Amino acid sequence: MTMLGMAARAFMPGRKRHDRGQETGSAGERILQERFGTAQRAQQFYRNQVTDYLTPVMKEFIKRMEMAFIATSDSAGECDCSFRAGPPGFIRVLDDRTIAYPDYRGNGVMASLGNMLENPRIGILLMDFTRDLIGLHVNGDVTIVPPLHMQEFDLEIPQADNPGRRPVQWVMIHVTEAYIHCSKHIPLLVPESRVRHWGSDNPRHKGGDYFGVAASRGVCANPEPGNLIERVHQ
Repeated sequence: MTMLGMAARAFMPGRKRHDRGQETGSAGERILQERFGTAQRAQQFYRNQVTDYLTPVMKEFIKRMEMAFIATSDSAGECDCSFRAGPPGFIRVLDDRTIAYPDYRGNGVMASLGNMLENPRIGILLMDFTRDLIGLHVNGDVTIVPPLHMQEFDLEIPQADNPGRRPVQWVMIHVTEAYIHCSKHIPLLVPESRVRHWGSDNPRHKGGDYFGVAASRGVCANPEPGNLIERVHQ
C-alpha cells in the first residue's frame, strides 16, 4: 500500500448516508420533502429504486459505459465535479458492492484525489446518451490504491504502450447507494470517433486557454476558442 492509499484508509468514514436499518436519505432531503409535500413520493422512490448493492442489470450497464461524472468534496464541504472517460469497461465491476476506475496522468492538480484524502466519499453519475437514454447514480466510500494492488483481482488489465494510458492510481468504491436517473430530459447524442491524446502536455490537445483566463491575466495562450477538436470520421 502506498502512502496515498494509507492516507485514504485513515480517513475512512464512520457514518454513511444510507445504511441498512437507518432511514433512507439525508436529513435535508426529509426536511424539504415535508415542506413541499413530496414525502410519500420520495418514500416510494427510496423503496422501489434505491439499493445498497449493484443489481445484475446495473453491473452490465456500468461495464459498457465510456464516461462518468464524479463528484467529491473536501473536509470543509467544498465541492468538485469532474469527468472520466475510457473504453467500455474502464470502470471495473469487482462484485455487487465494489467498483474501481483508473486515474490517469492529468494536469497535476489532483483535485478529485485530494478531496478523497480529506473526505473519502464519492458520487458517480453514469449516463447513456446514445442507446437507452437512462442514467445510474452510484454513491460510495473510496479507497485509493496503487496499480499493483489491482492485480490481486485477476482482471486481465492490458499493459498500455502509451504512458498516458497507464493508471497512476485506482479509485476503488464501496457502494452505499445505487439508483436510477430519470430518462425524461436526457438528450440523444450520436457517437463520433476522435483522436485522443493520452497523457499529452500539448496545450492544444488539452484545450489551451479556451475560456480566456490566461489572456485576462496578460499571459500569452493558444489556441483560439472553437478550433480545438481533431476528429477521425468513420
